[in-house]
Order: sequence, then structure tokens, then C-alpha cells
Amino acid sequence: MPDLHVLVIDDEPAIARALRPALQGHGFAVATADTGRAGISQLESFTPDLILLDLGLPDLDGVEVAAELRKRTGVPIIVLSVRDGEKDKIAALDGGANDYVTKPFGMGELMARIRAALRHYGQGAAAPAQPIVIGDLTLDSERHELRVRGASVHLSPTEYNLLETLMQNAGKLVTHRTLLHRVWGAEYLGDTQLLRVYIGQLRAKIEERPDRPVYIVTEPGIGYRFRDLQ
Repeated sequence: MPDLHVLVIDDEPAIARALRPALQGHGFAVATADTGRAGISQLESFTPDLILLDLGLPDLDGVEVAAELRKRTGVPIIVLSVRDGEKDKIAALDGGANDYVTKPFGMGELMARIRAALRHYGQGAAAPAQPIVIGDLTLDSERHELRVRGASVHLSPTEYNLLETLMQNAGKLVTHRTLLHRVWGAEYLGDTQLLRVYIGQLRAKIEERPDRPVYIVTEPGIGYRFRDLQ
């Protein structure tokens, strides 16, 4: 992956020392910052293709930093953190992170996550996507916006990614594993409870009667199907 730039925001010197040569060995140019504010400021002089972000920074909480970075750039953000609780992961992903890797981690796993994030980002940026219109819903990937019966509805980044995956596969059964892998990553493959929570949140926002869903239909024990009402 030549000519790609990675910004590492982490206050642990040992992590920075380990990541820099490893990333450079894979062809990346690397910039580092040891505080959240310094990492945000780096965007003014260093244009990254991907950001690696620690949550335990000395000045700002990493979730807050992820949200601020997301306002300024659309590049993938991968969180590196010792925090392994579900609430921390959900907060980071909802805040704008694309993936979450728990410390300690192997460089092989991290590089695989980086390749996947860059591949997904590159595919998304390759060509303008046409809005998806199904029933009363319009999902506009260019604007990153959902409209329900003509009104704009706020979605968190994770809710948006989940809904986009379902709507792109309208009419098809999408398994729990496929949704978890595409939206959260390989380490979440068994977390069907997390998926149920987010499906419930989406239904509350798009269905007239969430208890009798028209759009997102449960296929018991298997996954979900987004009805193709076109």
C-alpha cells in the first residue's frame, strides 16, 4: 500500500515505537500525536488515509476525539484500546469510529483490519452512489442522510451503516453473522444481542409501528430481511 498516510494518536510511547516501523514496513507514511488535541491539529498539516486512535488519552476522551475527527474527515478511524467493555465499543463506534481493536493486539490482525477499512473506504469513494428509495424511505449515501416520509431522521454512524447494509440487500435474507461482520467487524460475530439492540433502534426510527415492522423483518434464528416495497 504505497503512498498512504496513517495518523497514530496514542500517548503510550511503546505503542508508537512499535507501530511506526511496522506501518512503514508496509509502505505507510506515519505521523504520531500523544494527545487528542495534537491529533486533531495534525489534520491541518498531515492528510491521513487512516487514523489509529487510542481512547485513553491524557487530555480528551478518545470517544470525544473520534467524534471531532469525524466532523473533519471521512477517512477510516480504527480505535486501539485496552477498554473491552461493550459500552465502550458502542460509544466509540457510534461516535464515528469504523472499527475497534482491543489491546494487546497482533500486527497481523491490525494490518488485516487496516486493509479492510481502506478497501471499504476506497469502494465507497469510487463513484457517487444513487439514493436508495424503498417505500417511504430514502437513504442518500452522498449526503449520509435518511428521510422517512419526507422528514430527515438522525442516525448514528453505526445505525446508518446497518440500515445501508440492509437496504442495499433489500428482498434478501441477511444473516446475523453477515451483518455483524460488515458493520462491527469479525470480533463481533457472536454478539447477536448487540445486533438486536440496534435493529430495535432502527425500527423505532423508521417504522410507523415498531412492534409490527413493515420494513425490517426478523427471520428467527437466522437474520433479517429488508422488504423490497418498490
